Amino acid sequence: METLFLFIIFATQRYFYRIYNNQTKLMQIKNLINACKKNDAKAQMQLYDKYCKAMYNIALKYVNKTDIAEDVVQEAFIKVFKKIDTFNANVTFGAWLKRIVINQAIDYLKKKKLETISIDEHIIQLTNETTDWNLEAKTSVEEIINGINKLPLKYKLVLQLFLLEGYDHQEISEILSISEVASRTQLLRGKNKLKELLNKNNYAKEY
Repeated sequence: METLFLFIIFATQRYFYRIYNNQTKLMQIKNLINACKKNDAKAQMQLYDKYCKAMYNIALKYVNKTDIAEDVVQEAFIKVFKKIDTFNANVTFGAWLKRIVINQAIDYLKKKKLETISIDEHIIQLTNETTDWNLEAKTSVEEIINGINKLPLKYKLVLQLFLLEGYDHQEISEILSISEVASRTQLLRGKNKLKELLNKNNYAKEY
């Protein structure tokens, strides 16, 4: 009984410590943002150091080249510091920054004149997102990500934004400058192509 009591005390202390620690981190970020709004170079560097690694990993998922991903992150942070006055607490700073990094990565792909989304919306019919596309249990997360990277850009971007980043169709339509109908359609077609690719790879591994 005493052991259980001590455990409850320990767990409670850990819980409140985590809350305190999270609140402290949020306050630190808030202070850095306020300092950045005053063009404080030291604060800008500290904010960059806090987020650069995570943002680099996000950029790399889109451009697939380390040097380009680094450039994307640098350009994104330049934009962040220029427009940081527009940031408000309706979203977390990390989510706001992530959106800018993704937009910068997509801008790079468009400037390279890679394949972009082109759809005649007049002949598109709404598709069912819940269409069964369950993959075999032996398919790993790494294989799914590699499969997405092999898809044409028009499918890759929507799948990444929807499946990996968690954006909804309204947000995707804003990021890619397409309609929600186009986003839904590209998601379904991309899912089907990804499923075909992964199932084909699983079949090949058996022989």
